[in-house]
Amino acid sequence: MNSQHLFELAGADGNLIRGDRVIGEDRQVLFITGFLSKRWGNKSQALAQWCREKGWGFCCYDVRGFGDSEGRFIDYTLSDWIADARLVLDALKDGRHLTHPPQARQDAPLPRVTIVGNSLGGWIAWLIARECKQVERLILIAPAFNMMGVRARSISEERQHAWHTAGWMPWDDDPLHKDWPLSWKWVEESEACWKTTFDRLRHVNTTILHGMQDRVILPVGSKQFVEQLLAKDRSFPVELDLIPGDHRLGSPENMERFHQLVVGQP
Repeated sequence: MNSQHLFELAGADGNLIRGDRVIGEDRQVLFITGFLSKRWGNKSQALAQWCREKGWGFCCYDVRGFGDSEGRFIDYTLSDWIADARLVLDALKDGRHLTHPPQARQDAPLPRVTIVGNSLGGWIAWLIARECKQVERLILIAPAFNMMGVRARSISEERQHAWHTAGWMPWDDDPLHKDWPLSWKWVEESEACWKTTFDRLRHVNTTILHGMQDRVILPVGSKQFVEQLLAKDRSFPVELDLIPGDHRLGSPENMERFHQLVVGQP
């Protein structure tokens, strides 16, 4: 066990989603990256190591149009990235072949799944977890709920109009982002998904970890999310953990809290 290997899954358009798996038993941890983030960063590397230590399975992947996966970034929007996450989860949730050697008994129990979602990946994790009974736990790190809808409302009316009229706009003017044009469809899909965020609630133990100094995805969004969720279902098992830190939450103290959340749960 604990071997790591590359996997490929074909999306609806035939382009390949590429990712990595650490083979393990009992629990599968799926990591969903943030916007414009590749699958291997400090959080996914730490998760993979913690899973090896526990003997659990681990999985991370690049969305189509980014990183090592196939396709052009401009050809994909939020609905495609949700579909990518769903496809990877489908491979894990019914995956005895992912957690046991071929000679294992076919009636071996299906693995329990924890999804760790970072930034936009946090919202995607929430959306797809509702569909899969094997998902028992969610850890959402600075989740970017309705990311593009919030973005559209945060810019000037003139720029919003230009985005809508032209159909394209960079995420922002920062050199890291300005070369990644976004279609207005991102906004439309984000708003449409947000309207369904509290539909079909299924109780999944959920922890939201958010830095109080986050200026990329403001922590007030997580506060409002929890308030709306509990207004819909007072018994929903959700915890909001606001801690000192920025959007990356990469300090040793932040990573230790993250470690406690991942391995300190039954």
